[in-house]
Amino acid sequence: MIERRRLLRFAILSVIAALVTIALKATAYALTGSVGLLSDALESLVNLAAALVALIALSVAARPADEEHTYGHSKAEYFSSAFEGGLILLAAATIAATAGRRLLDPRPIEEPGLGLAITGVAALINLGVARVLLTAGRRHESITLEADGHHLMADVWTSLGVIVGVAAAVLSGWHRLDAIVGVLVALQVLRSGYKLVRRSLLGLLDTSLPQSTLDTITGILDGHASDGVRYHALRTRQAGAMRFISFHILVPGRWTVQRGHDLLEQIEERIRSAVPNSVVDTHLEPIEDPVSWEDTRLERPVNGGATEPG
Repeated sequence: MIERRRLLRFAILSVIAALVTIALKATAYALTGSVGLLSDALESLVNLAAALVALIALSVAARPADEEHTYGHSKAEYFSSAFEGGLILLAAATIAATAGRRLLDPRPIEEPGLGLAITGVAALINLGVARVLLTAGRRHESITLEADGHHLMADVWTSLGVIVGVAAAVLSGWHRLDAIVGVLVALQVLRSGYKLVRRSLLGLLDTSLPQSTLDTITGILDGHASDGVRYHALRTRQAGAMRFISFHILVPGRWTVQRGHDLLEQIEERIRSAVPNSVVDTHLEPIEDPVSWEDTRLERPVNGGATEPG
């Protein structure tokens, strides 16, 4: 878990970037009175809250397994990304409401040049930090850092849209264009929040590993079919960077316990090598016993048709 603790420095970087960009964008809004720039500043407040939650989540996820959490704490990252997605959705609603009011009551934009220049500087800061977070998130398989990185990238595109919209409003003299940009920003932020919430919920619901990873696992298992070995009850899930894989191996009943054990060790090692950060659990069964084929599901019938968790 030492490596996971090192990820905290990226979350701290995100917090610092959020504080700096909030100050810059608030200044830009104060100078211009632009609702587009206000929407951009509000999204940076969400960035700060998300970065703080990410810092807490990464601290929890880095804790080693204990008696109460025998599978570790890596799922904390999903709570962080889900919370961040919720904040993004809230920001989208706030931006849309503010832009709607300004559509009905358009106002001229003041000091647009200086305000847009300040917003541009903030966008460049977010761009640099987002690239760092996305790279680190993919390298270390941290959904928290990836979520924060994608959020900052959405903020970058939002800022660019606001800059274009405000500039167009000033040049054309059509002040409602500023509010229209605010509505478009809200829609983009809404899309970003939805994707984050969906991905987080899928992780919390123990969704299976991607099909490409499943194909790798089944390819290894199918490689022993010529020896009369079969498998079933393959179950997978992911929690943060950790992948959990379990399955049953059915071998001829005449095999010795040692031979079956050696086969399981070989299969587990190959899967751990092919699927990084994986915990592999196996169960050995005699292929001739009908009972061995009754536990292919999470639940199996017992006591004349009743069920109990497998």
